[in-house]
Amino acid sequence: MVRGNALSCLEYRARDSPGPSPGDGAGTAEGTAPTTATTPAPAALPGPSRGAQRAGATGKRPGWRGVATWIKRVVWTVVGFLALGASAVAVAFATIQVPDVANGLAEAQTSIVYYDDGKTEMARIAELDREPLPLASIPKHLQHAVIAAEDRDFYTNAGISPTGIARSVWQAVSGSDVQGGGSTITQQYVKNYFLTQDRTLDRKLREWVISIKIDRDMTKDQILEGYLNTIYFGRGAYGVKTAAKAYFGKDVSALTVQESAVLASVMNAPSLFDPALGAKQQTNLTKRVDYVLDGMVTMGWLSAADRAPLTGLPTIAAKAPSRALSGPTGYIVAAVRRELTTKLQLSDDDIDRGGLRITTTISAPAQQAAQDAVAKDFPTTGDVKDVYAGLVAVRPGDGAIVAMYGGADYQARQFSSATDAVIQGGSIFKAFGLIGALQQGISTKTQFDGNSPLRDPALGNTPVRNVGGRSYGTVDLRKATASSVNTAFVRLNIKMGPSVTKTAAIAAGIPESTPGLGDDPTNVLGTASPHVVDVANAYATIAAQGRRATPYLIKTVTSNAIDVTYQAVPNVVDAFSRDVAADVIDAMQQVTAAGGTGSRASAVGRPVAGKTGTSEEAKSVWFSGFTPQLSASVAMFKDVNGVPQPLTDIGGLDGLTGGSYPLSIWIDFMKGALAGQDKVDFPKRVGIGDDKVHTAAPTPTAPATSVPTSTPDPTNSPKPEPTPSPTNSSPTSIPPRPTNTGGPTNANKPTTPPGQG
Repeated sequence: MVRGNALSCLEYRARDSPGPSPGDGAGTAEGTAPTTATTPAPAALPGPSRGAQRAGATGKRPGWRGVATWIKRVVWTVVGFLALGASAVAVAFATIQVPDVANGLAEAQTSIVYYDDGKTEMARIAELDREPLPLASIPKHLQHAVIAAEDRDFYTNAGISPTGIARSVWQAVSGSDVQGGGSTITQQYVKNYFLTQDRTLDRKLREWVISIKIDRDMTKDQILEGYLNTIYFGRGAYGVKTAAKAYFGKDVSALTVQESAVLASVMNAPSLFDPALGAKQQTNLTKRVDYVLDGMVTMGWLSAADRAPLTGLPTIAAKAPSRALSGPTGYIVAAVRRELTTKLQLSDDDIDRGGLRITTTISAPAQQAAQDAVAKDFPTTGDVKDVYAGLVAVRPGDGAIVAMYGGADYQARQFSSATDAVIQGGSIFKAFGLIGALQQGISTKTQFDGNSPLRDPALGNTPVRNVGGRSYGTVDLRKATASSVNTAFVRLNIKMGPSVTKTAAIAAGIPESTPGLGDDPTNVLGTASPHVVDVANAYATIAAQGRRATPYLIKTVTSNAIDVTYQAVPNVVDAFSRDVAADVIDAMQQVTAAGGTGSRASAVGRPVAGKTGTSEEAKSVWFSGFTPQLSASVAMFKDVNGVPQPLTDIGGLDGLTGGSYPLSIWIDFMKGALAGQDKVDFPKRVGIGDDKVHTAAPTPTAPATSVPTSTPDPTNSPKPEPTPSPTNSSPTSIPPRPTNTGGPTNANKPTTPPGQG
């Protein structure tokens, strides 16, 4: 057949070619009658060459014989390939059988999140909700909408559609806005019920063969019923019954024609058409629904009159939080999902049913310690409504998040106190002032006036006061850090320039986009509002002796269903020098020593450093601290409809500070997270700028309006005595800083991650 067509084409081109000119003599075109001999040739005129006359006599133009031969060879080559293809198809049909059982879809395609050991399951990232129905219980207009959306030749094709495949290829090549796809309903049913979602030629070939066999052995109604009960609609819903509940909150039998068109539309690609995912998806869905409804009219299943009023979209229910995301770990799984989409560029469909096996950086013992600490130490008396706590722990020098507490129950509140809430930082920003000062060569033994209030032209008409109005006289920066002396730090900030503190905060790991992060003189008092995870990571930079890591939550991802293989590589860079870090750590150790605002932290029983933080009007309170192996930040705040409120009348205290409940949570968490790990010392103080320190006469201490007593322990237990130094008190050696800053080195990595012994 192919050869005959080619020859006919050749004959047609010969007939259509122009004949010889009168000067060419009595030429004949092949397949036509010869010209008459009554037309004399003008012998006196110069005629064509003998070769040309020969060509005219045969009616063929030069080269035609070679062209014909070439075309015949091409045709026979194509025939040969087709014969080989037919043989391959015959072999495929003989060897590929319809599976006896389904593919175990619910197990094979569920994405599972594990703790850092890769074995202990944390959660299923998306539940798979499925309730099969007989076809007779599925409304006809829903059946018609699905066929109009996915396969308008369903009742006439043989399981696969060559035209559909061609249409899909043309859409991909041309970039045209074609709504129809290349796979038939039978193919999609086979892929979802018998096969997997992997994108390989082998799987596609098996899909084609099984589709043809299924179409031969099953009725169209049986195929359609199986399809409507297995296809994925997004929102964790498999099949039309659960999809009707997920999108409209009603039984499938109560769906309207327009609602059926919505379901038939989102099933094509939930991540592209679910309006709950954004404005772009809503626009996509509107166009898709129009395509489906118009198709129903074309197919004769919906009259034009009934179609006309169906414009826009019907009311679609809000996307309910996944039941798989519950309790405190729900916040972790939500953050994992976010990292999968932003860092790995996976779609919602890939995540929901890609069979992902996700190993996180979360340590099971550390996470349990975080949940237990909040449960034990969170206030339960007083005005505790709308009061929340967030906790994040980061491994210094690596960036791995080993514990995260974003709230008590993700089902009740889909807003993480650890990663979503922006919380005014308060005095935790004084650590960044210290970094900036040391980078300017200002020693932590430099003395400043710590009296209150402080009035300065740089402050305008707003004076700065210490907590309780207390005056401290002349204090060095170590004492100012231990007692959190506001006036001394603002004087330092004015002296060196507020931009120095801001730059140091960004270098440590506070995002430049943090709300309120400015260049005003009071930025050292924490007027900016970071996330808890940002502060934990910035303090981890100090603990890692100036090495800043990008925090991450996912360690590895694999899948047997889709082509995904991912291994996290820590991103670590130099933020500031080891010497600067050593002197900052020394100053922050004064906070946790006797007389410091966070002296109770010594109850951890190992070298610790940190900083308390209380924002203006006590709308947020913090304790952030670290050991060489682990950095953790705890914040508490009160939020009423998005508006921060003072933390008053809580737990019998008039006002909270960072040394109250946040410190109690931090202590109990660190005890549990570091249990069984070696005690590691901090580096010794270097003494940057000590040679430039001039001893000044003490500044008289102004009378204090009020002198706060020691912060009461919210657990009503007596303060622990300072823990003796560990037996191994020699400072750790500091090896040379590596030149490769692309990742952490053994010298800078913590010895052992929490929970791994």
